[in-house]
Amino acid sequence: MHSVRIRNLKPEIMRLLVAFLIMTIFACNGSSQTVNKKDMPELQSFNFEEISKPDSEWQAELSEIEYYVMREKGTERAFTGPYWDNKEKGQYNCRACGLPLFSSETKFKSGTGWPSFYIPMYSNTVEEEKDASHGMVRTEVLCARCGGHLGHVFNDGPKPTGLRYCINGVSLKFEEK
Repeated sequence: MHSVRIRNLKPEIMRLLVAFLIMTIFACNGSSQTVNKKDMPELQSFNFEEISKPDSEWQAELSEIEYYVMREKGTERAFTGPYWDNKEKGQYNCRACGLPLFSSETKFKSGTGWPSFYIPMYSNTVEEEKDASHGMVRTEVLCARCGGHLGHVFNDGPKPTGLRYCINGVSLKFEEK
């Protein structure tokens, strides 16, 4: 088996790799400020009970990539998920537990390669936590029912909220209306 050494790559390939790496790092690395909830439009709440399952059950129910993203806080590669370019009308639910999260009415084209929304459907279906992984501070977005990792929220989105919920497509299940 041959190993490829980075220093042996042709300059053109090296430039492309560096450009791709920079684009990937910065695509979902917007402002690290905490989201200011007082600026959010008033949303209704959704009635649900939390779900708690052992990892073995989640592994049996989710595909390998879904488990990696939702339970191990991974990220799908940009432009590879199922919904980054979906233009159909409907709602996006949590892939793991079915909780309604986002509406197609609030989805926008961010150019990042992940589905992006400017506000959740309900005031209580997504939770946020500080994420200091990968040498940066971001605001992680989680499903409030099952605790599944969805993505991150940034303060560089469109009006009326100025927010960009950058969500992994494999964390979502689209329900067409």
